[in-house]
Amino acid sequence: MFDLILHAIPVFAICLALEAVSFHFLPDDDEKGYELRDATTSLSMGLGQVFINIGWKLVVLAVFAAAYSVAPFHLPADNPLVWVALFFADDFAYYWYHRLHHTVRVLWGSHVVHHSSQFYNLSTALRQTWTPMTALPFWLPLAFLGFSPWMILTQQAISLVYQFFLHTERVQKLPRPIEFVLNTPSHHRVHHGSNPEYLDTNYGGILIVWDRLFGTFEPEGARVRYGLTKNIETHNPVTVAFGEYRNIVRDVRTATDWRDRFGYLFRGPGWTPAAR
Repeated sequence: MFDLILHAIPVFAICLALEAVSFHFLPDDDEKGYELRDATTSLSMGLGQVFINIGWKLVVLAVFAAAYSVAPFHLPADNPLVWVALFFADDFAYYWYHRLHHTVRVLWGSHVVHHSSQFYNLSTALRQTWTPMTALPFWLPLAFLGFSPWMILTQQAISLVYQFFLHTERVQKLPRPIEFVLNTPSHHRVHHGSNPEYLDTNYGGILIVWDRLFGTFEPEGARVRYGLTKNIETHNPVTVAFGEYRNIVRDVRTATDWRDRFGYLFRGPGWTPAAR
């Protein structure tokens, strides 16, 4: 099957290099640009995910195929309206996948990787999880609805390619109609902010309309502080990939009450028994 992400890697590399060069020749005091160790960590995380997905995508394909085989009907791939429906269904699934991965700590353990950089550039887009398994349940219903597995994976790849270009400070706000409907660099900068007013906002993939509908939209205003509320201060890819899982295990093991164990697993990041 054609893998859009693998074929897009050369484009990613060229754009990343051009952005880095632009910071060298056109520096901006309000933009953080690149830092070698940080960018190297992001690239390492991206390469790691590529290798992990070689095997994991086979599992995903098999599960989707099983669900598709028992779907009450199969939607035709040669009908343009089916692709339009898949576009909205995929983006809706992404919104809830993304939102729950910010608000349920055991899921946050996978997604925190993407927010661990205190820089915001195209290399940050490559800082991806090494535990992609938590995403599977959010797209499985699409196979039960009759979308073929290869169509689902293709639309997921299209969304990821689009989102790569959101990770930049070099593009300011776009015309209002675009900003109203689509996720843009401005909206996604807010999502990566650790400012209190920016936390848990702008979860959209390609569209920003879900955030507007479900009350999680926040426009860009104050200067964005990138990273986590408690930054991990490491460039070790293994620590970046699994550090939050280690913290979850520690908290669950030291908890003395089943309600606290439940809270450490399923409540939001930063939850403590005092907030029970």
